[in-house]
Amino acid sequence: MSSVLDTPLPSSSDSSAQDSGLSRRQWLKSAGATGLVLAIGQSGEVFAQTAAAAPPPPPKYGGDRMPGGVVDNPLIFVSIAADGVVSVICHRSEMGQGVRTSFPIVVAEELEADLKRVKVVQAPGDEARYGNQNTDGSRSLRHSTEPLRRVGAAARAMLEAAAAARWNVPASEVHARNHELVHAPSGRKLGFGEVAVAAAALPVPPRESLKLKNTSDFRYIGKVNAPLIDGADIVRGRAKFGIDTRLDGMVYAVVARPPVVGGSLKTYDASKTLRVPGVIRVVEIPTTALPANFHPLGGIAVVAKNTWSAIKGREALVVEWNAGTANGSYDSEAYKATLEASARKPAKPVRSEGDAAAALKGAARKVEAEYYLPHLAHATMEPLVATARIVDGKCEVWAPVQAPQGTRDLVAAKLGLKSDQVTVHVTLLGGGFGRKSKPDFVAEAALVSKAMDGKPVKLQWTRDDDIQHDYYHAVALEHMEAALDANGKPTAWLHRSAAPSIASTFNAAAKTLGANEMGMTAINVPFQIPNISIETPEAIAHTRIGWFRSVYNIPHAFAVQSFVAELASAAGRDPKDYLLELIGPARRIDPRTFSDQSNYGEDPTRYPIDTGRMRRVVEMAAAGAKWGRKLPKGRGLGIAVAYSFVTYSATAIEVEVDPKDGLRIVGVDIAIDCGPQVNTERIRSQVEGAVIMGLGLAKYGEITFKNGIAQQSNFHDYAVLRQNESPREIRVHLAPSDYSVAQGGVGEPGLPAVAPALCNAIFAATGKRIRRLPIRDQLDSAA
Repeated sequence: MSSVLDTPLPSSSDSSAQDSGLSRRQWLKSAGATGLVLAIGQSGEVFAQTAAAAPPPPPKYGGDRMPGGVVDNPLIFVSIAADGVVSVICHRSEMGQGVRTSFPIVVAEELEADLKRVKVVQAPGDEARYGNQNTDGSRSLRHSTEPLRRVGAAARAMLEAAAAARWNVPASEVHARNHELVHAPSGRKLGFGEVAVAAAALPVPPRESLKLKNTSDFRYIGKVNAPLIDGADIVRGRAKFGIDTRLDGMVYAVVARPPVVGGSLKTYDASKTLRVPGVIRVVEIPTTALPANFHPLGGIAVVAKNTWSAIKGREALVVEWNAGTANGSYDSEAYKATLEASARKPAKPVRSEGDAAAALKGAARKVEAEYYLPHLAHATMEPLVATARIVDGKCEVWAPVQAPQGTRDLVAAKLGLKSDQVTVHVTLLGGGFGRKSKPDFVAEAALVSKAMDGKPVKLQWTRDDDIQHDYYHAVALEHMEAALDANGKPTAWLHRSAAPSIASTFNAAAKTLGANEMGMTAINVPFQIPNISIETPEAIAHTRIGWFRSVYNIPHAFAVQSFVAELASAAGRDPKDYLLELIGPARRIDPRTFSDQSNYGEDPTRYPIDTGRMRRVVEMAAAGAKWGRKLPKGRGLGIAVAYSFVTYSATAIEVEVDPKDGLRIVGVDIAIDCGPQVNTERIRSQVEGAVIMGLGLAKYGEITFKNGIAQQSNFHDYAVLRQNESPREIRVHLAPSDYSVAQGGVGEPGLPAVAPALCNAIFAATGKRIRRLPIRDQLDSAA
């Protein structure tokens, strides 16, 4: 059965709550009055052991190592109304990846609910109640599918027990089937809503007693192609994004911020600003000393009766800034030279096998290349925005955030409140990509509301604000060397990755990439090469560095997969065949043998590096692109692969480079193996989006700095891929859903292999190597 759902899920049930101001406590109270309410509690067992007798705790992996942990006790995540409608709480943020659609699918599967009678309710920020809520790292389903299955199974067991008690029959004779409780011997039936209240009063069954479905019996998981649960509301303009928040008596604000990170306000004159019609007042936001963390940059907020007046008032400000001592001289081109000098010297090895230095020194043939990638801005479709109000010493915020609890904690700290005095209402996100996990913009709104005596304030970032004050993806210089034997096979591999670390945002002393950052397609390349050295040269950050979709897989995969193609060319080999030969035969490798202690935070025994799966996606993408066929002049095929967020993805791209029309992307084939699949429609959508984003970044993505100031400000100089430039066809090839392996991520793994596949295709078409991104006009002389 390929699909059992041809119509959208019911629209979400939280929009009315947002409009009416219905609180989480009120909602739970009203739901509990009419139906079953189940909650998730903290994971883990309690053992009656003394500290001396207890064995050392096992290492934490996956969701257990995240703040708040994983929770799976079914006490709050499901409610069933008297009419049988099931509401499922979603504790992760929806930014187009479909988590609000997929969570109900998982619960409905084990609950034996009719998916068309299931709604979703968005959780506020509260990790003590819901467990970890960070929507990043492609973890939402990876860390939630198993707990949510247990939630559904426990709810089902409680409903079955309640029905059995009403009929005075053994619980073993009652089974949930498609939203009904059925007593097989007598044929009697009850709806879920008829026994929900009784079921809620029963003990929650222990985890070990739960009977999960056999995967062969799934009706929904991996079988449905469910469109977004919010899709109809989105296309009709009814969906509530952060920018759509409206509160009685609300005022509007924008902020003038120091243009240099670490800078501060020197002087300002707001006299002209206060004469702009609609402007109410200006509010100074204090600057926080470096490191940046998630603190607001500081500056002057202009508060007005509408956003346009606030923007015009900001334009009228006369401001003088101090650049500070740390970053005022930051210049991109000069910094590129600094990275080159750092990457060309021996550095701290994070993986060392054999003697790469000796093998390279004694090599009869050596290949060397360097790859440069600039800073990138997230440029989410919805610029940053947050609304805050303070009433009776308590703060409420409405915002499109990826980290609700982190937002709650930061706002509380900035206002001098306790965390439980702050409520964070999570709206839909118009894109996130990691930027909206940093709640500096929400803290700004809260501080301005406080200055306005608690009045509700919507604080809006413009596109220029967004691009010029981002937590940028790190600039990177990747230095590669390889020694080849007489047959063109590598005998040594050297990779030095010079890039500022995300840790610099929290620790000014951070000067090299961390283990988790180097574990993204650098340390963990599974190539069969006897001498390997992976090194981390120093690179000091001069701006805010933050998580970005696929993170350091972007520069590392670009360098590694471009270099593999260069080695294939040097050896006179087909690049796809050469790549498969480097990967070697199918085998499962503990990533710790590569000195990778991170493995995306997952248990290396559950998530080994599986070269068989890596080979398979390469072969799937190549087959989709009809690799090996003869192409006309000016056309070329390129291929690349990446192990990213414990998922395997390969991309094959066909391009045409014409002297008159320039670069045209003819088609893209992308294969992905993420293990078990919940909703194939959302997997395809995310992968297609990753391709478009990856192509845009490769062609145009670049943030440069002069005197510490970002030089780009909007889409005229930080371009995204336009519709007329997009490939006519993106063919997504999904490996069969495999329940024998652990579930991988989806949101990020489609991105890393795009840029190297594109540049490898350009080489195949023109003979020109692209080693510096973005491509821009580098093809003018190549056609």
